[in-house]
Amino acid sequence: MRIVIALLSLFAALTAGAQEKSSRTPARVYPPVIEGAKSETYRKVGDTELKVWIFDPERKGAKPLPAIVFFFGGGWSSGSPTQFEPQSRHLAARGMIALVADYRVKTRQNAKPVDCVADAKACVRWVRANAGRLGIDPDRIAVGGGSAGGHLAASVATLPGLDPAPDDKAISCLPNALVLFNPATVMAPLPGLDLKGFFGCEPNEISPLHHVKKGMPPTIIFHGKADATVPYATVEKFAEVMKAAGNRCELVGYEGQPHGFFNKAKYAETLAATDDFLVSLGYLPAKK
Repeated sequence: MRIVIALLSLFAALTAGAQEKSSRTPARVYPPVIEGAKSETYRKVGDTELKVWIFDPERKGAKPLPAIVFFFGGGWSSGSPTQFEPQSRHLAARGMIALVADYRVKTRQNAKPVDCVADAKACVRWVRANAGRLGIDPDRIAVGGGSAGGHLAASVATLPGLDPAPDDKAISCLPNALVLFNPATVMAPLPGLDLKGFFGCEPNEISPLHHVKKGMPPTIIFHGKADATVPYATVEKFAEVMKAAGNRCELVGYEGQPHGFFNKAKYAETLAATDDFLVSLGYLPAKK
């Protein structure tokens, strides 16, 4: 019953176009203006060029580096890649290549969530296909995101299909690790609630929880226990199913924290925990 109530709350928030706001990036500027980052186009859809902004650390040698790709939140409706600029600058300074990615959304390209998933998969494939040129280790690519962006990160790791037709499917879009901030992970339909029109596909096709299996990448989830947009019960269930399948999944809950909390009061805390998680995977050196 708790999960049913949580799902109803989640869908009500999504259909209302729930969007998180960050005090660290007040305007969520779009098109993004990101100083010191190199931009490249990873996909073109019609007249829309979808870009990534790359934060490259100062290198000591030619050895390929681990990377992380971030997807912004905004209810699949709006938002800006600048959301994860602070985290990306930190991780680049620590020795990873960090990328923030654009993708189509409802208010700009009339996109549905299924289109957002297709863009996210194309983006990760592009990063892996260009790993040699970018100096990235193709076997150490983490993917992260917040809210709808967290859903995209989890979707890239779990969902079969929903791939862009031009994609080279021989190149895997499966991440090697996941860093999720208040992600939407449960999209299952409920009796009397038709969400196919909203998502652009059957809801279970776009629900990460329903496609968890053994062999998923190691995952850390940060979530506010007072989140009224993506209820905590949904990520508890996702973590439970991940662990039952034999996957590493750490859920870090924050008492009294609402949606988007990681941008605000708990920014430093969640960033430090992200750093520790990536150290545990060997993606970052241990802190001195």
